Amino acid sequence: MTTKSEKDGDTEAGGGGRRRIGAPEAMRRAAEQLSGLLGSAPDSVSAIKKTDDGWTAAVEVVEIERIPDTSSVMASYRVDLDSEGELVGYERTQRYPRGRVDR
Repeated sequence: MTTKSEKDGDTEAGGGGRRRIGAPEAMRRAAEQLSGLLGSAPDSVSAIKKTDDGWTAAVEVVEIERIPDTSSVMASYRVDLDSEGELVGYERTQRYPRGRVDR
């Protein structure tokens, strides 16, 4: 029998009391935990993807604030979370000026 929590993705992995999280919670946790490590508030979460082991998120951070803010230096970080939403790794994947538009 499937319970409501199992349908919502809140199943216990292997019966060990581990709670899996959904995409909205993974986004929040990725931003919070990266912020704690870097000491800067994240600007946004630009991507989230479920993996076999948990979640991978792309988090955008202001690395150097400038005036006007369109000239600030941004960085994109890949943040890896386990199925419970705990950070297991991160790396900066690129730096770019805030005013840059994708081509």
